[in-house]
Amino acid sequence: MKIQPLGDRVLVEPVKEKEVEKGGIIIPDTAKEKPQQGKVIAVGTGKLDDSGKKIPFNVKKGDKILMPKYGGTEIKLDGREYQIMREEDILGILAD
Repeated sequence: MKIQPLGDRVLVEPVKEKEVEKGGIIIPDTAKEKPQQGKVIAVGTGKLDDSGKKIPFNVKKGDKILMPKYGGTEIKLDGREYQIMREEDILGILAD
């Protein structure tokens, strides 16, 4: 199934934390924090300014981003978890 975000929304796949730490300790799901990093899967159609011109996105498909812990709307597609959020909610783009 494919989804195309509308307006200034962005589809993000959260990057999960490792289940086993360096010391070999297994962290249960209940103790894990929500991911704050994600990968942009798709961008919307664009936001319009007051004169009707489209405002270009600052992020693009494939960008690794920093997002708020509790932002966006969580959805499930084909058994995978995603978040849809407004571009203005994205905190930054992470450099490789």
